[in-house]
Amino acid sequence: MNNKIKNILSYLLILMVLAICFYFVYGNYKENNFHDFVRSETNLYTSKFKRDESVKCNNNASYKIESPDYNDAMFYKNVKLERNQPYKVTCMVKTKDVELKEEKSGVGAQIAIEGTTERSVAISGTQDWQKIEFIFDSKNREEINLGFRLGGYLGDVKGEAWFSDFSIEEGIATNDNSWKFACFIFEQTDVILNGNQINLQVTQTDVRDIENMIKSFENTCEVLSQGKMHAKCDTYHINTPLDKLSYDDEFGYYVAPEDVEEQVKDTISNNDYDHIFVIVRLRR
Repeated sequence: MNNKIKNILSYLLILMVLAICFYFVYGNYKENNFHDFVRSETNLYTSKFKRDESVKCNNNASYKIESPDYNDAMFYKNVKLERNQPYKVTCMVKTKDVELKEEKSGVGAQIAIEGTTERSVAISGTQDWQKIEFIFDSKNREEINLGFRLGGYLGDVKGEAWFSDFSIEEGIATNDNSWKFACFIFEQTDVILNGNQINLQVTQTDVRDIENMIKSFENTCEVLSQGKMHAKCDTYHINTPLDKLSYDDEFGYYVAPEDVEEQVKDTISNNDYDHIFVIVRLRR
């Protein structure tokens, strides 16, 4: 074999080694390229953060948090704001085996502002891609750390969550004085509290009283605002029982957004409501 052939083979071997190195370096770059997002976790070195090419909502790699043990972990980035403005943040989220350390409301896969209790609904269990929204007021803040979290301000979880399709929108001022309210009446409460089965039902008398109160609310808004606020309430009767309640050490049992999300989310998604009321019977 002459020197010319040896040189060609050596050159090809070098190219092959460089190609392999580039492949692994580029793969590692794609997996760990979080752009402007910062990784954070309460229990250090417990959770794993990566860009996932195998589980995607669209053509882009998702942001994955995996917590083999209980932890509060999040991706967050610094976001500049205008003072006293409303903002809406949306993203797609997918979960697998997300398990809460303690049964507390507001813990799971969610959108959250780092260092505060402000958050979206929290997703637990195993659920396919779904859209979640978070609306907040900037108040006197000019910047926040906005995060996509697996855990919560008040609790830890374990499991896996993928986040994708992030967007943030600033609200637009409007002179419209019409306010739309969704009023959901849960006709049955069927929960287990402290090992006891609790079954409660809204009576026809209750329904009449509730509907009269809603009508009175509409009229009162008009009168007290001197015609500057028009309230329009849509009432929905939910036949599916309310089967879970959240608990707070200070205030006891209450209805959190996560407790009713499944029953009301389709109605909310298909309508543009300003506020939501959930009406349930919690005592005999």
